[in-house]
Amino acid sequence: MDPMAQLLAERACERLILDFVHRLDLGEPPSVAELFTEDGTWAWPDGERRVEGRDALRAYFGSRPADRLSRRLMSNIRVTVTSPETASATSYFTTHRIDGYAGGTVPAGPPVQVGHYEDTFTFRRTDNRWLLSSRVLFLPFGGPTPRAA
Repeated sequence: MDPMAQLLAERACERLILDFVHRLDLGEPPSVAELFTEDGTWAWPDGERRVEGRDALRAYFGSRPADRLSRRLMSNIRVTVTSPETASATSYFTTHRIDGYAGGTVPAGPPVQVGHYEDTFTFRRTDNRWLLSSRVLFLPFGGPTPRAA
């Protein structure tokens, strides 16, 4: 693969990873579904959750509590382009989250989750863009979401 095409593919996949957390934290959570292929999947094997298809993804991510404040930190994003139309990635995340948020600043606490995602991407020539095909969550560190005082 041409080095410039590979670099552009890597960057496009990195951007999808960052857009995912941006939409959850600062955007419209249901719109996360638009980052996936029509038959895309999000799974958490240890949590026995698997969501498949854009409509189901839209409903799943749109069901988060309206009073939830969250900030996810993504790091160690490693994209591997496997062909001109496929790629994979591993990325680490830390989630800070509180329910019952009514505005203002809340005291900082420890993260409620630390883990990583394993992603696969597909390039869609019809609209000339990369999309998530599957996203699998691995969560070795997790706890309950605290409520605001």
